[in-house]
Amino acid sequence: MAHFFRRLAKAAPITLANAFRGQSNSNTSSFKIPFGAIAAVGGGISAFYYFQSPTLVFLDQAPEEGPKVALNPNKWIEFKLQDTAKVSHNTRLFRFSFDPNEKLGLDVASCFITRAPLGQDSDGKTKYVIRPYTPISDPEAKGFFDLLIKVYPEGKMSQHIASLKPGDVLEVKGPIEKLRYTPNMKKHIGMIAGGTGITPMLQVIEAILKNPDDKTQVSLLYGNVSPDDILLKQKLDALAAANPNLKVFYTVDNPTKDWRGGKGIISKDMVVKGLPGPSDDTLILVCGPPGMMEHISGDKAKDYTQGELSGILKELGYTESMVYKF
Repeated sequence: MAHFFRRLAKAAPITLANAFRGQSNSNTSSFKIPFGAIAAVGGGISAFYYFQSPTLVFLDQAPEEGPKVALNPNKWIEFKLQDTAKVSHNTRLFRFSFDPNEKLGLDVASCFITRAPLGQDSDGKTKYVIRPYTPISDPEAKGFFDLLIKVYPEGKMSQHIASLKPGDVLEVKGPIEKLRYTPNMKKHIGMIAGGTGITPMLQVIEAILKNPDDKTQVSLLYGNVSPDDILLKQKLDALAAANPNLKVFYTVDNPTKDWRGGKGIISKDMVVKGLPGPSDDTLILVCGPPGMMEHISGDKAKDYTQGELSGILKELGYTESMVYKF
């Protein structure tokens, strides 16, 4: 168990050092998490939807040689919960396992959807709560994926996942393609994330940093309510310290007395000073709660297309082709 926490400390706050201590569930077994293998809930999604047979567009999966793929874009697959750990006052870590000879089957940057039963409708048919999640574990990892989830009192899916015990299953379908990242697609990528919106950003960051042929510069503005709410800060700091092409700036609404980062919501001044300016060789990625999205770029359209660009990015001269909303 001590080995688990030494490895995990590089990817999550040090409060994880006591995450499993005091848990007496005999079904709980230790597991190893390599640096960079945590996945968090995809940010920017606040509403939930009920579907009997959801009509969604999924990433096509062509047959490929090599490891088999665990996900299926046309079928709900059950993944077994292996273990959990408390990370902070409202965040928990979940590891789900599958055949160790298979990889999950996600590209950068894609996500999957999960569902949980939520009673029955007037016709006696099962209703479901559906949520998208963005894994950030290594796409080549086999046999597991990890989710880092903020559990909210009114969060129907997060409450469902938090209620699972080792051995219980979660239904997953996907992948769903979002931004199809390719190395050196832009000279400079700017990122604006709020809360759990860090998830797709970290997925792209890690893809860039592990490829020595990818020369993309990355600048991240990461906003949270308080310093304690910053997810994966130690991991981000370590990545920035080791990679000169990654710059990270934090800002919080409620700073503590010893806080040395930015204060307040992400502003025009922060964007001007911290992100690349409007250019054909620039791409700004945005992901966060609805209020932040409206302030920064405008939210996505009701049909989940990118929608019209607005907010401070439009005011600063960025165009729709320069911005991608997760």
